[in-house]
Amino acid sequence: MSTLETRPESVEDRTATADPVIAQVVRSRLVAITDQMRLALQSVSGSPTVTEASDFFTGLYLPDGSFATMGHQVTFEAPPVGALIQHLLGSGRTLRDGDRIIGNDPFVGALHQNDLQMCAPLFVDGEIVAWAGVMAHETDIGGMDFASWSPKAKEIWQEGLRIPAVTLVSGGELREDVLEMVLAATRLPAQVGLDIRAFIATLNVAAERLVELCHRYGTDVVQGAMVSMVDDSERKLRQRLLEMPDGVVHTHDFLEHDGHTNKLYEVDLVLTKEGDRLTFDFSGSSEQAMGFVNCSRAGLVGGVAGSLIPTLGFEIPWNDGLLRPVEIVAPDGLICTAISPAPVGSATVETVWVVSNVVASALNRLLAATPKYAHRAQAVSSGTMATFNMSGENQFGERFGLHLMDPLAGGFGAYASHDGQDAAGPINTPCPSIADVEVNEQGTPLFYLYRRLAQDTGGAGRSRGGVGAEVALSISVPEAEALVMTHGAEVPNSAGLSGGLPGGTIHQSLARDGRHDTAPEGALAGLYDGRTDLIPAFENLGPKPGAFRLTDQDVFAVTWQGGGGIGDPLDRDPAKVLHDVRRRVVSAAAARSTYGVVLEHDVDGRVTGWDPTATEQARHQTRAARLGRPVEEVVATVGQVGPAVPPSGLAAGERWLPLSDRLRAIQGGDGSWRVETIDGTRLATGSTRWRAGASRTTMRLPERVGDTLHTDLTVTGWLCPATGALLAVDVHRKDAQPVDDLDLDLTPGGTADRLATAGDLRG
Repeated sequence: MSTLETRPESVEDRTATADPVIAQVVRSRLVAITDQMRLALQSVSGSPTVTEASDFFTGLYLPDGSFATMGHQVTFEAPPVGALIQHLLGSGRTLRDGDRIIGNDPFVGALHQNDLQMCAPLFVDGEIVAWAGVMAHETDIGGMDFASWSPKAKEIWQEGLRIPAVTLVSGGELREDVLEMVLAATRLPAQVGLDIRAFIATLNVAAERLVELCHRYGTDVVQGAMVSMVDDSERKLRQRLLEMPDGVVHTHDFLEHDGHTNKLYEVDLVLTKEGDRLTFDFSGSSEQAMGFVNCSRAGLVGGVAGSLIPTLGFEIPWNDGLLRPVEIVAPDGLICTAISPAPVGSATVETVWVVSNVVASALNRLLAATPKYAHRAQAVSSGTMATFNMSGENQFGERFGLHLMDPLAGGFGAYASHDGQDAAGPINTPCPSIADVEVNEQGTPLFYLYRRLAQDTGGAGRSRGGVGAEVALSISVPEAEALVMTHGAEVPNSAGLSGGLPGGTIHQSLARDGRHDTAPEGALAGLYDGRTDLIPAFENLGPKPGAFRLTDQDVFAVTWQGGGGIGDPLDRDPAKVLHDVRRRVVSAAAARSTYGVVLEHDVDGRVTGWDPTATEQARHQTRAARLGRPVEEVVATVGQVGPAVPPSGLAAGERWLPLSDRLRAIQGGDGSWRVETIDGTRLATGSTRWRAGASRTTMRLPERVGDTLHTDLTVTGWLCPATGALLAVDVHRKDAQPVDDLDLDLTPGGTADRLATAGDLRG
């Protein structure tokens, strides 16, 4: 068990010392210092991961290791740097002005060894008044395989250099011997060495600016501002939690293949919301794996923060105050709390990412049931990051290494109020960016055949998930070594909400001799323009092919996950479907089969519009087929969908809460509760566990979503028994029943009573 609640007692008495105007000036200056740290890091770094893709973190910390400010790059990484600081504080080590401490040990505070961290105690007049922290992914830090992703690793010692907490700069003097030891472990010493010097420069900027700020306004004023920033964020989040109903949310997600066998692993979350507190219980998760997909407890905390901060922290400054109302429960030895010497090399893109998925899924179910915030409810975004690394010699005979960050261009999850953005990335990277094609081709012998949006990858729904992107790559040197791995090739991780479908799965494939002269005529043109009759034969690589030789005649192609959808796809406005088809983000075939929209064409086959009468008939037929009944036995949809639409026919004295797109919890005049669809079909009485009253069906997901579903998984759809409308979609193990995902506390006088309304939320 662990808790994220902390309070810096040593500076508590300084929280109210400043004039409010001066305090706000100092707060703004602290945020500006954090951004100046970002600028310093990106200006000096030699890594495209930092300079182009922003896979890094900068922040300022209170003396106890609580973060007071953070950048908007990777939300996973704020707590791990704080863990490094707390490790130092607990060690009793003597710290001096000018010290810079480096680390990357996942069992101390890092997410995996590739994430180099550095922190600095910031002294003013001989006293530590704050800390500065920086963290970034390094392309290689040693280990069995290039890029330190080692699918065959069975213990952490095979995955690269581990640095617990070592003083790299002592009293302002760089320890060249320590730096030399670190660089000796990596295959890219020049790049890593420049990044380490960029870290030092970043911390130096923080130290200089903070000292200037303290000398101008006083140390008490600056520390008081930092403490009050954290306190204010905590207070605002607790107030927000009081606006949300109490209850229990149960979500889970899966990752396949641990590098050794295609075993299915589960991250299981039971979230309890009570008053102004959240308890995240991961006790039901799978035991730690033999392979490198595990994460340490630092990764678990990072994964929780990675989703909680952007999901609930809107309009609130991002700092440790957002984590104080949180408790995390998980025994050691799980896939999300692996203990040494378990390998954790791919933690960030495997279990940490899946933790982030289940946290986002749970929190958004609570938002969907909150009158004030139902419109903000969001499906899961870009549920995995497929990894492509490449190494070898470039055309000049120099060793090169690449960690491709393009997979950040997955689809954003749909919102209850609007579609998700295309290629907008994951929720845990609020300001994602990827390099221009030309930048990647200039820096490495990479050759793009295309980089484009991938059709039909966005989760279908009333609100559509954003589509992911896809690339086809080759190289401009005779050969190189590629390292390819992912989860989500056989698991649709970008879960939908309220009957929305998950986003498309990862598709990784390789065409040997795809660029060769003997390939079918026009093969390259086919890759560019999507003509499937010209595309060479591709072999599906599955989730974790690992390392393999890539030649200049081969083509590697990958399609990334889209975002999940919200609401039944048959409820989507046909005009929006038509627009999607014209944009080529939805195919004409999917418009008919998934959305039930009958398109009209001209004599040349071009789409000109949609047929309202035929579309209505097609949708009735699909709903009837879901229930296995004739169309005439199925009630036509009468209610207006949407999270803020009140149920029709409320009796006098009745009030309601939104649960999802088509479900409402209704409180009768006598205080009793029931769950009904917007069409008036009752599914549950006395609780929000409505699945027992719904019809269920085994679903087949659309081709780009579920055509490679893991053999241990199945998909259950939950239907309104009167209309056949889709209420929820559960991906679960074949040998396990779906769980009730939302069980609100309906105790008389509780939060549900307080939040229920008789009015129309749309105003």
